[in-house]
Amino acid sequence: MDPTVQLELSVDRGSPVPLYFQLSQQLESAIEHGVLTPGTLLGNEIELAGRLGLSRPTVRQAIQTLVDKGLLVRRRGVGTQVVHSQVKRPLELSSLYDDLEAAGQRPTTKVLVNTVVAASAEVAAALGVAEGGEVYRVERLRLTHGEPMAYMCNHLPPGLLDLDTGQLEATGLYRLMRTAGITLHSARQTIGARAATAGEAERLGEQTGAPLLTMERVTFDDTGRAVEFGSHTYRPSRYSFEFQLLVRS
Repeated sequence: MDPTVQLELSVDRGSPVPLYFQLSQQLESAIEHGVLTPGTLLGNEIELAGRLGLSRPTVRQAIQTLVDKGLLVRRRGVGTQVVHSQVKRPLELSSLYDDLEAAGQRPTTKVLVNTVVAASAEVAAALGVAEGGEVYRVERLRLTHGEPMAYMCNHLPPGLLDLDTGQLEATGLYRLMRTAGITLHSARQTIGARAATAGEAERLGEQTGAPLLTMERVTFDDTGRAVEFGSHTYRPSRYSFEFQLLVRS
């Protein structure tokens, strides 16, 4: 049975919004909310077009929009298949692990590095420690549905908490901090983008030079102490930041 039948898809021909875009948004919403799960095969485009009273090129354009976003993939001899949903992360002080779990993304973590290093000038300035002093360095690969989504490098001041590799792979860093009695209060964050290096591309399953989202964050506890300096890279096909903007009165 075509899984799109249960979605009660419809289009408003009186709307100024293009018909293909109306359809693509409804399909994207179904993917984001887990109604169409990864691995689901969509039905025949001709049948979908007939059911909605749309032309086949309109339906094809709607599906191609989601293919371009990385939510669907066309597989020869198989059909059009749901790959994954893009995580839209709100700009608030939360961990990627908690956001993914709340979105039903079944996150997993692979710890690549968990060690003590000498603080570089950048890390020392961010954490308020002496340059060359010891800090923890943790590098992790965050995956959803078995696919890499983000590479995360975090530095923490010494003596903050026990960074057990098994616990880091089982849950999020912020959850470990809260368990250790650390009250997170605020953060200073910078978002950007750049081309993937060869190493980053290999880790994230992208091509060298592919665009990546970047995020740097310094997190403070309720005493004003810097407890974490994070430098993360994300696959834009799988991840985006969501803003809410208010008019200043």
